[in-house]
Amino acid sequence: MKAPFKELSSSSDISGSTATSSQPKNDLENEDSMLNNTFFNLIHNIDKSLVRKVLAEVFGTFVLIFCICGIIAIMHLMGGEVGLMEYAATAALTVIVIVFSIGAISGAHVNPAVTIAFATVGPFPWSEVPLYILAQVGGSALATYIARLVYGIRSELMMTKPLHGCNAAFWVELIATFIILFLTASLSNDTQSMGQLSGFVVGVAIGLGVLISGPISGGSMNPARSLGPALVSWKFDDLWIYLVAPTIGAIAGASTYRILRLQGWSCEPSPAQKTGDSLH
Repeated sequence: MKAPFKELSSSSDISGSTATSSQPKNDLENEDSMLNNTFFNLIHNIDKSLVRKVLAEVFGTFVLIFCICGIIAIMHLMGGEVGLMEYAATAALTVIVIVFSIGAISGAHVNPAVTIAFATVGPFPWSEVPLYILAQVGGSALATYIARLVYGIRSELMMTKPLHGCNAAFWVELIATFIILFLTASLSNDTQSMGQLSGFVVGVAIGLGVLISGPISGGSMNPARSLGPALVSWKFDDLWIYLVAPTIGAIAGASTYRILRLQGWSCEPSPAQKTGDSLH
């Protein structure tokens, strides 16, 4: 008579232990479900427009720096120095291509100095500045690294450095960037006169900037252009010139245009207006 009671007791123990052991599993499943829901909520809440802009800046800066590194590498492999006209033409043509390809997506800044200038005196939001700069520097470093692998040359050859003293390099970088940003700011505010030709105008301005600054500073006018190769080479001699001078020149150029215009910027630039936002 006792045996059945023992069996019942043992079966109840088993069911109790099963319920107890299943409880942690249920808790883990609930935690996993909560984590999955949180992850999908984060993905859903991400500003997809901003992601597109950042990826466009990575792509645009990569194309720009890879083309510049490419012309430098090709001239080196051919046994000669980089010609000023070849360098200027490459920079100008690449900027034109970039403006027309990603201008309507991100504004085709591809330059931290442009981004900071437009945030300082224009409608560009400061909240997007860090992401833009990270994208531009990352694209530049990636382009330099891949160019080094493709062409088999040292990344130091792709760096910019003062050719006639730091003082001259600083001022020519500042003045060249000032001129280009003054023009860029005018194109981004009034496209009625230039329309879709603004991309070509910016490209010509970049070529002119390289021509007047190349023999003195290497023709950077873009902190990302100089910082990418410096990071890959891990050499930072005189890098401050190419970080500070273009940024000051860009802010001064955009500010001067705004003062002369004596009115605010449009808060919602059209795709045609955005084609004026690029700078080598």
